[in-house]
This record gives sequence, structure tokens and C-alpha cells, in this order.
Amino acid sequence: MPRNLLVPFYDHPADRPDAWATLIAAAPLLYGVVLNPASGAGEAPDPAFAEAAARLRAADVPVLGYADTDYGRRPHADVVRDLLRHRDWYGADGAFLDQVAADPALLPHYRRLSVAARGAGARTLVLNHGAHPDPGYAELADLLVTFEGTWAAYAEVRAPEWTLGHPPELFCHLVYAAPPGARPTTSVHCAVPGEAPHPWGTLPHLLEPAR
Repeated sequence: MPRNLLVPFYDHPADRPDAWATLIAAAPLLYGVVLNPASGAGEAPDPAFAEAAARLRAADVPVLGYADTDYGRRPHADVVRDLLRHRDWYGADGAFLDQVAADPALLPHYRRLSVAARGAGARTLVLNHGAHPDPGYAELADLLVTFEGTWAAYAEVRAPEWTLGHPPELFCHLVYAAPPGARPTTSVHCAVPGEAPHPWGTLPHLLEPAR
């Protein structure tokens, strides 16, 4: 059974224990789960997230610590601090860098961040561009998120030619406001019913219990 669901689930485990239990029970399907206690690691460990992370690791699910890069504007040291806190507080063994630039001019900045993420223990590194970036980014990470947006917008996505030179497992699409049965075309993906401004407070359709 392929592990092809990358799940950003940003609701607090104490508020949604049943949903977190459902997510952890789906371990055989999960490429990884993005842990995001406070738009990053936060200023102090959160016991509820620590417990959820431990349960994910016990189920052999990669735990990806969330860090915002603000399209290259956030200082390198601040991003790395988030990654180290995720590792030390939650045992994260991967990293999910959000709001990653697509511009080739910022490749050196993100190359340094990718080296730092690996140094912080990230066995799995995901860059969320939300759109197709310059092809140079393909060498920096295990997974590139090349679409994040609504199901309606997803119909207009066209992959550039350079993507054909890479394995399909390099690419991920994160789709929200998706109808039941919706499935992105990438090998790794996530489609949720939630809508802006907080779409990642819902589980993927595949995991949502029947109502």
C-alpha cells in the first residue's frame, strides 16, 4: 500500500483528539504529517503536540516540523531555530518549509536552509512553493509542493516541461475546498474539504469518517 498522503493538520490535538486518532490510525497511507503547533514550533514545548508526535513516530510516520520562510524574507537563523525546536521538543525527523520562493535568485538561500535542515536531523525535506519553481530547487529536497490552492483553481494547473525529467515522487499537490472523491494527480498529495482561511483544519477526504 503506497504511503502517498502528506497531511498538514493544524488543529490542536487537545481540541480534536478523535481526528488525531483517525490520522494516526491511517499510518500505512501517510507519507508524513506536518506538525505546526504555533505557525512553527512555538516558544515552549506543547505537551499535546509532543504526545501526538510520539504516537506518529511509534506508528512509523515521518513527523515534519513546520517552518515559515516567508519567500526568503525570514532570516536564516529564525527558520533554523524553528527546525531545532521541532527536533528537540517533538522529535521531528523531517522538515516542511512553507512559503518557499520559486525565484532562481534565492536558490543559494534555500540551499543553505536545506543543508541546515539536514543538519537538524531532517531525513525528509519538503519545500512548499505552492507553484512550480525554478528547476534548480529540485535538487534541494525530497519533495516539492508545486500546487497549493482550491480544487477550482487546480483544474488550470499545467506542469512545465522540466518536470518530465524528474521522478513523479518528487512532486506534491495540496488541494483544499475539494469535493468528495477528488484526487490530485501527483504521486504524493492531499485533498481536504476545508476552505480558506483555515483549510488545513480538516482531514483528507480519504480519512474523514462517514457522516
